[in-house]
Amino acid sequence: MAIDTTTETIPTREPLDNPRLSTRDKLVLFVLCAAQFMVALDFSVLNVALPVLGDDLGMSRSALQWAVTAFALPSGGFLLLFGRMGDLYGRRRLFLTGLAMFAAASLLATFAWDPASFLAGRALQGLGAAAIVPTGMSLLTTTFPEGPARDRALGISGTLLSLGFTVGMVAGGVLTDALGWRSTMGLLSVFALIVLPLAPGLLPESLPHSPDGVGGTPVPDRPRLDVPGAITVTGGLLSLIYALSTAADHGFGRADVIATLVVGALLLTAFARVESRTAQPLVSLRMLRRRTVAWGNLGGLVTFSMMSTVIFVLTLYLQEVLGLSAFETGLVFGFQGVLSAVAGAYAAKVIGRFGARRTLVGSLAGQGVLIAALLGLNSHVWSVWLATAAVSLASMCHLGAIISYGLTVTSGVPDEEQGLATGLVTSTQQVGITVGIPLLGVLATTSTDLLSGLHTVIALDAAIVLVAAVLLALGLRTRPAGGSGPVEAEAVGAR
Repeated sequence: MAIDTTTETIPTREPLDNPRLSTRDKLVLFVLCAAQFMVALDFSVLNVALPVLGDDLGMSRSALQWAVTAFALPSGGFLLLFGRMGDLYGRRRLFLTGLAMFAAASLLATFAWDPASFLAGRALQGLGAAAIVPTGMSLLTTTFPEGPARDRALGISGTLLSLGFTVGMVAGGVLTDALGWRSTMGLLSVFALIVLPLAPGLLPESLPHSPDGVGGTPVPDRPRLDVPGAITVTGGLLSLIYALSTAADHGFGRADVIATLVVGALLLTAFARVESRTAQPLVSLRMLRRRTVAWGNLGGLVTFSMMSTVIFVLTLYLQEVLGLSAFETGLVFGFQGVLSAVAGAYAAKVIGRFGARRTLVGSLAGQGVLIAALLGLNSHVWSVWLATAAVSLASMCHLGAIISYGLTVTSGVPDEEQGLATGLVTSTQQVGITVGIPLLGVLATTSTDLLSGLHTVIALDAAIVLVAAVLLALGLRTRPAGGSGPVEAEAVGAR
């Protein structure tokens, strides 16, 4: 599929370091960010509790992977579908439905009495998350207009997304030791039950409006959902995520992994054919030909997959090579979370000054260099300081990449397609988090010498990020109309 290389005329934005938000805007931002934080927390809060959970519910070691996979499958597989349904039938309505489902599912998982009830709760959590994430992101991008206000809102959202994953790793261990594994699911219930009563009165609805401008009147010939596209893309993503999740624990040699990879590839190929022929596609190929959408999502895929891999292999290194306890390991990542919050506080200012494109490229380059610094790790205990400093600074760059890639992908997209654009953003996040560990992390887990395997993973990881930074710098470079040099202003979209 060719990427549109049409010359773009780019408006210059006036920088505004501290865009003012009204009290209502702040409350809307709180509700949307709290929901995103809750979902990010769910990705990691249960990880360290899995052995205790397995003993309590009688789940075998091989069955424990389903505690993670049962959530990952629906949360990643239904993102694009629910993002488009929000565009067509109302984002607020779908967001609230997902939030209610997540709350009920978290309670079911908290009080689960056997493996089946627990896994059912996890699957329903994933389904709720698939509705919350794209609709919440599109509500944010349509509530806050393009420019400094949106930059600031996405900066706060990106910070909490990163913090949620990190806090989950630390809080999961603390809660499990103090109150048992059920408290990790109970924490998610509390979050959902706090946000749910606040959301209906604050969030605007996004139903299409009538042509004569009478707000709130549904358009009689409103576009219909692309059912064949929905079936093929959802089935393809479900197959892909299952294969990658299973490969992370059992390798790519298993028959079910190979079969689901093939099925996923065939379904996604069929999806591309369906979308090229339907009048009302689930994913507009025209949108995917936007350079900002195509290259921005590549940047997001790389930053998420490579950073999740680094965190995974460092967790093994800190505990198995340096002999740190789970609590001490949590402190390392806790410091990383603090610096990520600092980066989030300044991200909007950096993007306002340099633009999302330059921030994305620079953040990826910084992430790659700092990951490469981890090649200096060895078996001496002082290496913990190198690990802490490098991964914390790399996470600051990673957060800059998260925020700037979201802005790059959604800038210039009409409001009626924001659910589609943010569905692509969040699908990239989910696939990125899922794909890195089985593709690279397995090199460390299967190596006879963990330290040697760690160095191999780090070298490949850094190389991929740095190559991606160069490709994005070239791919997102634009020229002014009638000019020949690179544009200095921000690239916001393609025609």
